[in-house]
Amino acid sequence: MTRTKVAVIGSSNIWTDHMFKVLRLSDTLEMSAVVGIDPESDGLARGVRHGMPIASDGVDGLIAMPDFDDIGIVFDATSAKAHKANASVNLDEHVDKANASVNLDEHVDKDNANMVTCGGQATIPVVAIAQVTPVPYAEIVASIASRSASPGTRANIDEFTETTSAAIEAVGGARRGKAVIVLNPAEPPLIMRDTVLALIGDADHDEIRASIEQMVARVAAYVPGYRLRQEIQILPIPPDQPVHTLVPEGSPAVTHQVTVFLEVEGATHYLPAYAGNLDIALDMVAARSA
Repeated sequence: MTRTKVAVIGSSNIWTDHMFKVLRLSDTLEMSAVVGIDPESDGLARGVRHGMPIASDGVDGLIAMPDFDDIGIVFDATSAKAHKANASVNLDEHVDKANASVNLDEHVDKDNANMVTCGGQATIPVVAIAQVTPVPYAEIVASIASRSASPGTRANIDEFTETTSAAIEAVGGARRGKAVIVLNPAEPPLIMRDTVLALIGDADHDEIRASIEQMVARVAAYVPGYRLRQEIQILPIPPDQPVHTLVPEGSPAVTHQVTVFLEVEGATHYLPAYAGNLDIALDMVAARSA
């Protein structure tokens, strides 16, 4: 079988983990280029040790490589804003807010898809209970180990919350979304944990639970460490809880709160098991098909 040659832009934790996944697990992809902007980064150094061509001057360096035309897929593991700049150089079409388990099928024929954040990849499949019952409001809290957050993640916290909040609405289907990220400095580092809270009206609770469990199973098919932390909670909203401040005007009345606790254990291809955000971010990359 002829393998598709791939390159990865970005030498952060996400990129380095992705490189090892391609090297160790894929029988259809072949790592062909390592691209970054920091010549001293650990990611570029590891690429050199694995005998791969590297470029330390970003996407321009990638395009200048003599074998660039042989590369079939480019994974952009930088940030959303950086990806827009990279895409303008050599990519034809930009598609925002794709989620691997919810709407990726709608974008598989695109030249360029921009996946939502690691927190969005982990939680939006749960918010997608909007396919079962209206969700006037949903919020997520993504907590990752501080050690697993690269400089790029830290520099783009606002971008993370804005992009994920928008994707909760555009992809998950909530009328209003909110996202929070926590870089947990605990030592030893704690595993990635995510909480989803959704406000709903009268609905079939068994149908909602079944929908969430099906989505969890779908994500776990490509991220084996993804799982429910405890049973799904669906509770009446107390009369004195001021949820009207969260729900957009004109939304159906909300009567119940759905709370889902998730965790993502990493596969340890690069960082230890606490870095589940790297595994869920496997699909948080932009790809260009030659």
